[in-house]
Amino acid sequence: MATIPITKLGAEKLKQELHTLKTVDRPWVINAIAEARAQGDLSENAEYDAAKDRQGFIEGRIQEIESKLSMSQIIDPATLDAGGRVVFGATVELEDEATGEHVTYQIVGEDEADLKLGLINISSPIARALIGKDEGDVASVQAPGGVKQYEIIKVSYV
Repeated sequence: MATIPITKLGAEKLKQELHTLKTVDRPWVINAIAEARAQGDLSENAEYDAAKDRQGFIEGRIQEIESKLSMSQIIDPATLDAGGRVVFGATVELEDEATGEHVTYQIVGEDEADLKLGLINISSPIARALIGKDEGDVASVQAPGGVKQYEIIKVSYV
């Protein structure tokens, strides 16, 4: 069984979502089903159908999160020391060689990725181009607009 890399923060967020689903959402939907059932004829009861659909979504998400957490390899970037090399969990400051623009990304797992927050998926083209490189190296990334060159300015593990 393959392990899924996830940062410590990402694992905590998944655990928090799982806790909310089990302690808040699941009891709420059970109550909604009971109330809809009390209204009588279930064959034409839209509230009952909606509550059952919601229950199916909640139960599916609970199973998905539990599965991901069981297969996860939790990595705390603060404990990494890769000597300036880009690895999973590293925060990388880059300079676009064409424009001189600086960007900072942290390489994270699939469930944590959010480009607006500077969190990029480990399987994204830019992350794949950066993995294994050192500070000062240049990474070539195949972008929709063509190949982009990024110089790695700084690598940190936070």
